[in-house]
Formats: sequence, structure tokens, C-alpha cells
Amino acid sequence: STSNMTEEMPQIETRVILVQEAGKHEELTKAIKTVKIMEVPVIKIKESCPGKSDEKIKEIKVPFVKMESVEEFEGLDSPEFENVFIVMDFQNPVFNHLYKADCRIIGPPVVLNCAQKGEPLPFSCRPLYCTSMMNLVLCFTGFRKKEELVRLVTLVHHMGGVIRKDFNSKVTHLVANYTHGEKFRVAVSLGTPIMKAEWIYKAWERRNEQDFCAAADNFKNEFKVPPFQDCILSFLGFSDEEKTNMEEMTEMQGGNHLPVGDERCTHLIVEENIVKELPFEPSEKLYVVKQEWFWGSIQMDARAGETMYLYEKANTPELKKSVSLLSLNTPNSNRKRRRLKETLAQLSRETDMSPFPPRKRPSAEHSLSIGSLLDISNTPESSINYGETPKSCTKSSKNSTPVPPKQSARWQVAKELYQTESNYVNILATIIQLFQVPLEEEGQRGGPILVPEEIKTIFGSIPDIFDVHSKIKDDLEDLIINWDESKSIGDIFLKYSKDLVKTYPPFVNFFEMRKETIIKCEKQKPRFHAFLKINQAKPECGRQSLVELLIRPVQRLPSVALLLNDLKKHTTDENPDKNTLEKAIGSLKEVMTHINEDKRKTEAQKQIFDVFYEVDGCPANLLSSHRSLVQRVETVSLGEHPCDRGEQVTLFLFNDCLEIARKRHKVIGTFRSPHSHTRPPPPLKHIHLMPLSQIKKVLDIRETEDCHNAFALLVRPPTEQANVLLSFQMTSEELPKESWLKMLCRHVANTICKADAENLIYTADPESFEVNTKDMDSTLSKASRAIKKTSKKVTRAFSFSKTPKRALRRALMTSHSSVEGRSPSSNDKHVVSRLTSTSSLAGIPSPSLISLPSFFERRSHTLSRSTTHLI
Repeated sequence: STSNMTEEMPQIETRVILVQEAGKHEELTKAIKTVKIMEVPVIKIKESCPGKSDEKIKEIKVPFVKMESVEEFEGLDSPEFENVFIVMDFQNPVFNHLYKADCRIIGPPVVLNCAQKGEPLPFSCRPLYCTSMMNLVLCFTGFRKKEELVRLVTLVHHMGGVIRKDFNSKVTHLVANYTHGEKFRVAVSLGTPIMKAEWIYKAWERRNEQDFCAAADNFKNEFKVPPFQDCILSFLGFSDEEKTNMEEMTEMQGGNHLPVGDERCTHLIVEENIVKELPFEPSEKLYVVKQEWFWGSIQMDARAGETMYLYEKANTPELKKSVSLLSLNTPNSNRKRRRLKETLAQLSRETDMSPFPPRKRPSAEHSLSIGSLLDISNTPESSINYGETPKSCTKSSKNSTPVPPKQSARWQVAKELYQTESNYVNILATIIQLFQVPLEEEGQRGGPILVPEEIKTIFGSIPDIFDVHSKIKDDLEDLIINWDESKSIGDIFLKYSKDLVKTYPPFVNFFEMRKETIIKCEKQKPRFHAFLKINQAKPECGRQSLVELLIRPVQRLPSVALLLNDLKKHTTDENPDKNTLEKAIGSLKEVMTHINEDKRKTEAQKQIFDVFYEVDGCPANLLSSHRSLVQRVETVSLGEHPCDRGEQVTLFLFNDCLEIARKRHKVIGTFRSPHSHTRPPPPLKHIHLMPLSQIKKVLDIRETEDCHNAFALLVRPPTEQANVLLSFQMTSEELPKESWLKMLCRHVANTICKADAENLIYTADPESFEVNTKDMDSTLSKASRAIKKTSKKVTRAFSFSKTPKRALRRALMTSHSSVEGRSPSSNDKHVVSRLTSTSSLAGIPSPSLISLPSFFERRSHTLSRSTTHLI
């Protein structure tokens, strides 16, 4: 070729051929007219870039052609056209003939998908039916039958996937027929999803769905190879409860379990802290592993390698050798003890500022709280850090003073304060590094263990608390290194008092919610349960659960307050730190008071939400930041307001309003699907949310033979011109009526800005307001009220008022016009008579409706006289 010439292959037009049933697909023919197609790669020969391919996208200029049989193929085959055959069935003889002829074949989903997205048809050298596995690279392992493997590979190619013989980092999915082998181990280490062959078959069944993707999590997670597939486990050294739990987890993760010693078992899971010797000699095929292998496999969502978790007996040669190397070589036992004593003394001189062990405070047995006790003696790091000083203590410092041979009591308490603070910071660091950080990591094997909202709920402000106490610990460490009796410890806590106020209330107030979230996630998510089990067994946790570690911030501030009190006792009056310690103790108490107040507010807000969800139809404006629930009272309505007499009414007294709700009636005649899972309806029905400013008087009804435990409210709604009387009988005996009325009047007075709350209570006779409770508890009264409620429901169910009068008249006129000019038949007469009777029935007033206005007139007349006298 010459230097400045570009030789190109001749242009070939692209032509679409619809084979058999594809030509009858109307949607497919419409899509072909709008789609663009990628031409066959054209090779340009240039000196600068030889062999470079350039793909051109070009519209289809030639109309599509339909083909019904194989015989027509010879007439359509021409070197002038690049034919693209659209075939609906990739298993019929026509497809096989085109495939053997090395034709370019695609399926209808490819065309429809490209037309929908406005993309060109993808170029593929293999038949491509759909793109549900496009950009996926698969590798196979464990398949012995060649026919099955060929079938799976063909389906993957038809769905746009790529196959690799050897496993490498570019493989996106491993399709495995067993849970061992080199490919399986590499996939587990890289976190590559390991799938069953069923995944490919099920994806092929959904090949005609346009937006379907085989790699979608909600689809592929169902076909992942479970961790314990092909495994038969047995458990040794666990309690009955733990063993039952682990056996259930085994079945959930695709495995089986048998008793210990069964020859069919593949794995023996051992509790290494309890089992010192196996009860039998295991076979070579049996894996004897620690429980960490079990929980690690569940957490990774794949079978972990056994070699890292093998159980070693206490009398193994390896262990004996390591023990012999640690033993002393001298035969004299007294010499051993003396050398050990000297070694311990040397270590004590190097790591401790004082040759004496930490002194136990005299007040510890009496004044130490549980939280403080746990902080000192039950921390995971207590066995290591307690009694030690920071590493920097051994370094020389210009400001450090020589340590006297006998330390003061104040120094001992200050050192104990530092040690507990150091332990506490280590616990917070353990929570963050061992639990929070791994849960927040991206790219976890098997996907995220918890969603971000759950992680935030569980850990909350732990990182902020850790930052504050790390600074406090550093300041205390500097103070201990450069110790002087005049050094101020109180200034350290005063310095960070504002930070403590910011960080602690959000954590402490929602601790119960954090605990409930952990318990719920542990039950619902096996991987999270396994994650907790693995970390709990680590020495950093001291075999304590996450809940037990998270309770430490709740206990820490009371513990610090006790230590500062003890430090104050051992501080002389001349020491300026005496007053500073008092201020520091006061600041800690303010923080704890602030926590308690926030906790009460949080609980009050939770109570409002409980009321909101308990009352059906409750107004949304009930939820307010300044509102709090004061009291709940169960009553029975004694009048016609706010509901029928005898109705069970619940009164919710808030600081500025009164929510009135009645007990919900049982719904009759409802039709629900037996498979529907709906939450049960709220037990109460909203009636009225009344501001306390509308209550003009609170009536204490005197106790008589016909009236017990009754009271009434004289209310003036803004939309009414007359007062309304609401009368109730208290049914709960826990709260006395007198206390309830005083409580109600006090909040009414606060709302209307009046100091004399007692003037709102008015004692009245029951006869003055026609209030009585005589027959409220009788069986006959209850039966009559039940009949009344049922009759109302039936009346509503068969009410003719649901059909407008105009519609009835139109139906009646239509029926008359339809029979006009001819003798009506018996059926027509029946219809006319029914419509006529219906119309007449709708027009006749009910006697009960006639009596209601007169009743309200008499009732309002009597009430107006009584209220006029009252006011």
C-alpha cells in the first residue's frame, strides 16, 4: 500500500429478514423502522495504524424482507447485502440451518429493546436472542456431563454473556456444581458471586421480558450457592439452645446436620473453649473446625476455607513443642519461683510508676455504682490495662517530677480515673473498629450486611463520644505524667462539658431503640447474627455482646461522677482544685439532668405517636413538638354528645387539648381475601380534638344512688352559639375522679392564662343536668345498646338515601315510557310496583326522625336554663 492512500472494503447494505412468525409480529415490524443498526466492522488499512477497525452506525435503507421457509434462503443470500435474520424460536429447524450457514441471527427482544432505548443493534458473531446477560463474564466449575455444560454455555451466549475457561479477575459470576475446588476458592477470596446452574435456566425462561437483567440482585440472590451446600455438619461442646440455633441456621444455609460421630458427616464444629479432647478419632475425610468457620461462612455467604479454622487438640505435638519452649529449663523449683518473681518485679518497675498495686478506695464497696464497677473490673481490656500507665510514662520529661516512694490518696484516685477512662476509650474503639467500620465498608462479600439506616440507628453518636473521651484521656495522661498535687483535674471535665451535653443525650435517650434494632436484625438477618458471633468470640470484646458493649456510654457518666466525688474527698481545702471539682461534678449532673429531660421529652413524643396510631382518623395536627400527653382516662358516654349513650369513650388529656375517641365498632359484612396480610384496624375511632380553651366549666356530679363516678364538661365550640354538655362516667379505678378533675382544671387554667384553677370546678346535682348511671352496667341496657348499634348498621347498609331521588324518578319515568302504548307484562308490573313503593317509602318520614327535633328542643331548653343559672 502507498503511504497516503486509504483502502477500504466495499460498502455493504444491511438488510433485515423476518423469519416465519417474526413477520407477523406487528410491534416488531414497527420497531425495525425506527432502529439503527451497527454495520459489520470495516477494516481501514493505514500505515500509521494498521489493522485498526472502525464500526459505523447506519440507518437501514433497504426495507425488511419476510422469509417463510429454508428454500427462500438461497434467493435472499447475496454478497451485496449483510443479512440480519430475526428468529422467534432458537430451536426450530430454520434456526439450525441459518446457524450452520454462519448467518447473523438475533431475537425479537433485542430489536424491541434497542427501539425502546434508541440504541443501535449490537454486533454479535453468535446468535443473540436477548441482552439479559450482556456484559456478564461467566466461568464454570464442577460440571461432569458435557451435554449439560454445552447447553448452559449456549444459553449464556444467546443472552449476550461471555464464557471464560479459566477463572480470573474479569469473571463476574462463577457457576458451580459443587463447593470445593480451586476456582471455587478463588471466587470466595475475591468475593465473586457463586451461582447455581438453575440461575441460567430461569433467566432463559424470562428471555422475552424487555427490561429484565439476570444480574439484578432481587433475581440472582435466589440462585446463589448456599454456604453449606453438600455439607453435613455435627456440633460438639455447645449448649442445647446454641446447638438448636446452629442446626436451624445450617438448614437455612442449604446444609444438613447429624449427631456427633456419624460417618456421613463432612464437618465437625467444635466449641474450642469447652472441648479439650475429641470423644473419637476423626477420619481423614472429616473436617474438624472451630465455630468461627461456621459463622464466617454465613457472614461471607459462601463456604469458607477449612484450613484456616482447623481445631487442634490440647495434646498435639505442635502445642507440646510450643509449651516446652516456654517452660523454664532449671530443675530447681525454688529457683524457678525466684526467677519468675524477679522477672515480674522487673516488669513492674518498667511499666508502673509505683511499686504498690492500685489501692482499693474505701468508698468503693458502698458508693460505687454498677456502671463504675463494670468500667473498672469488667472491661475487655481490664486484664491488660488495669494497673498500667501509658507508654509515655516511661519516657523522661522535663516537666515530670520524681515519683515519691509513697503516693498520696489523691494520686491513687486520679490514676484510677485515668485507667478507667483509658479502658472506656478502648471499648469505644473496639465498637467502632470491630463492628461499625466493617458494617459500613463498601464491596462486602455477599452484599451489605445492614442498610445504612440500621447502622446509624445502632451506633448513633458513638464516634463523637469517642472523640471527646479520647481528648479527656490524653489530658489525664499528661496530668499523670507531670503529676503535681496542685494540678486541676476538674478543669479537664469543665473544658469538655459542652461536648458531653451534645454527644450523650442522643445516644442514651435512644438506647432501647438501638437494642431493639440489634435484636430484630439478628433474628431477621443470619449474616448479621454470624457477624456478631464472630466478633464476640474475639479477645478484644472479652466475650461480650454488642449490646453489652453499647451500654457502657449509658453507665460512664455516673461512674465518672463517683470518682470525682472520691477525688474531692481526698483533696485538701487549700487546694484550688477543690472548688473546680465541685464545678465539674455540677456540670456532670447538669449533663445527666439534660439527658433525663431529653429522655422524658422523647418518651412524651413517643406517647403522642402511640395515640396517633391507636386512634383511627386522628388529625395530623395532634403531632406537635410542644405537646405532651398528660393523662389517659377510660369513660362511658352518659348523654347524646359526643356520641351515643353507653358508648365507651377514651379521653386523652394533653397539655393544651383533649382528644375524644370512642371504641371502634366491629365491622360486619366485610369481605377480605384470605391471603391478604393487612395490619389490624386501630381500636379507637376519632370523634373530636378539642382545645382546652373551649372548656368553660368542669362539673363534678355529686354521688347518688343513681349516679356514680360521673362528671361533665360545659363546652362552647366556636361554631356553635349555645353551650354543649358532655357527660361521662369514669370506668377506671386507678385514678380518682377528684384527682382527674383537678388535673384537667389545672391544664385548662394554664391554657387560658388563669391562676385560679379551682374556680373552674362546679359541683352539681345529677338531676339538674339529667345525668344518671343507673342502668349503664345492666345486661338489659347493654343488649339494648347493642341492638341499637346493629340497627344503625343495617339501616346504613340498606339505606335508600344512597340512590339519589333524581335517579329513582328517571328510572320510574323510563319504566313508564317503556310500557306506554302496550299492555304491561307481569314483570313490568312488578318493576313498576317496586319502584313506586321505593319512591313512596323514601318520601315517608320515619317516626324516629320526627321525634328527634322535638327531643333536641326539649333537651336544649332544659340545658339552656341550667347553664344560664350556672354562668
